[in-house]
Amino acid sequence: MDKILIIGASGGIGAALAKAGQGDITTVSRAADGFDVTDPASVDRILDSLLGPFDRIIVAVGVLGVPEKSLSAIDATTMLHVMAVNAVGPALILRHVPRLLASDGRVAVLSARVGSIGDNAIGGWHSYRASKAALNQIVHGAAIELARTHKGSVCVALHPGTVATPFTANYAGRHATVAPNQAAVNLWGVIEGLTPAQTGGFFDYSGAGIPW
Repeated sequence: MDKILIIGASGGIGAALAKAGQGDITTVSRAADGFDVTDPASVDRILDSLLGPFDRIIVAVGVLGVPEKSLSAIDATTMLHVMAVNAVGPALILRHVPRLLASDGRVAVLSARVGSIGDNAIGGWHSYRASKAALNQIVHGAAIELARTHKGSVCVALHPGTVATPFTANYAGRHATVAPNQAAVNLWGVIEGLTPAQTGGFFDYSGAGIPW
């Protein structure tokens, strides 16, 4: 039976991933454990207490903030907070992954298609886009490092689609949404179908690659 660690399990997608996972599941969240990705001491304290190795590690933390419609709407405090949660926080988590991950384990970090620079044709959402682009770079770098010590490992960034949660309720607009339980099933399918040759990549909920 696989050992699974889900970080951010109190969010809509994280909770659904925990429910749909097949194995011995350990969850970490702000609501249940006081896990605060903006506080390095909190990250270290909680992750240092976990015993691996885990076969699957899912990082499902994130914040949307207030999406800017123009450059004039950028606010430094807001942008720094979004970067702290979406990029620096997962980086602090990934520091612990070499110890926690099985040699052939898989790491999936939830990102977003809007973090793709190549796929950005409309602008806006500057803080969120920038934070997810930074996250993608961190995941890619982590995958390179993990491949040196965990030869059969996979570490990827995943776009779950627009999931119908409170996180997206005010901003989904005309985008088609998917229920959290279906998003979780889709993501697990992608995670289990990946190979070490795909480590460091950026994929959507169907397994299709997304441009950087």
